[in-house]
Amino acid sequence: MVDETMTRTPRSLKHVTRLAATVLLLGGCHSRTIIDEHRVTPTFVGANESIVVLGRKTNSQYEPERDFINCVGQSLTGKVRVIPQQEFVDTMYPWFEAMTAPTNVAQLGALLANEVVAARIESYGVRYIVWLDGNTETVSKMGSMSCVVGPGGGGCFGFAQWDDEANYEASIWDFKDRTLSGKISAETKGTSYMPAVIVPVPLLARVKSNACHSLANQLTSFFTDDSQTALAQNPAGCTANVTTC
Repeated sequence: MVDETMTRTPRSLKHVTRLAATVLLLGGCHSRTIIDEHRVTPTFVGANESIVVLGRKTNSQYEPERDFINCVGQSLTGKVRVIPQQEFVDTMYPWFEAMTAPTNVAQLGALLANEVVAARIESYGVRYIVWLDGNTETVSKMGSMSCVVGPGGGGCFGFAQWDDEANYEASIWDFKDRTLSGKISAETKGTSYMPAVIVPVPLLARVKSNACHSLANQLTSFFTDDSQTALAQNPAGCTANVTTC
C-alpha cells in the first residue's frame, strides 16, 4: 500500500503544482464590488453634529455582523464624527434595541416626542442615523484537500476554491428633518483559492472587508460632497463599479 501511494504522489503533486501556478499567475484572488447610490435629499453634517451607524435586524436568521458595522463606523471616523454603535444603544436603552427600534422614518416623530429620547439624541448632536442591513455568505465550494502525518513528517495536498457574496444596504435617516436622505447598497462577489503542496497557501478574496471599505467610501462622499450639485446631476441616483482584490 505504501509503495502504491508513493508511485501516485508525483503525478498528483505535479497536477496540484500546475493549479497553484495558474492561480498565482491570475493574481491569486479576485473580487468585484458594485455600489449603487440613491440620494433623496441634500445632506450636510455640521461641525457640532454627528452620525451613528447601527445594524438592522430584519429577520430571525441573520443580522449584520458586529465586525462589519464597526468596520464601516471606523472607516468613517476622521471624515465625520461617528458615535460607536454600542455606546449609542446603551445610552438610548431601551429605545434602540432590536424589538423597539423604529423601523421606518415615519416613526421618528413619535420617538422624538419622548422628551428623554429627544434630550439624549440632542446631547450627542445626532443628525443622521445609518441603518445597515445585509450579510456575507459562501455560495459555492469545489475542490478537495487531504492531509497526512507520518513518522517522517506530514503535509497537505489538494486544491480548494470557494465563492463568497456580500450584500449590504445603508439607509440614511435625517433626524432633524425626519426624512429618508437616501440609500446606498454594496454588492461584492469574490473567489478564494487554497492550493496545497505540503503547506496550504490561502489566497483570499476579502469580500466582507472590500464591501465595508467600498460602502464607507461612498458614505463619506454622501456626507461630504456638494450634495445639492450631486442631486441635481443625478436625480435618480448613481451607480459606481469598483474592482478590488
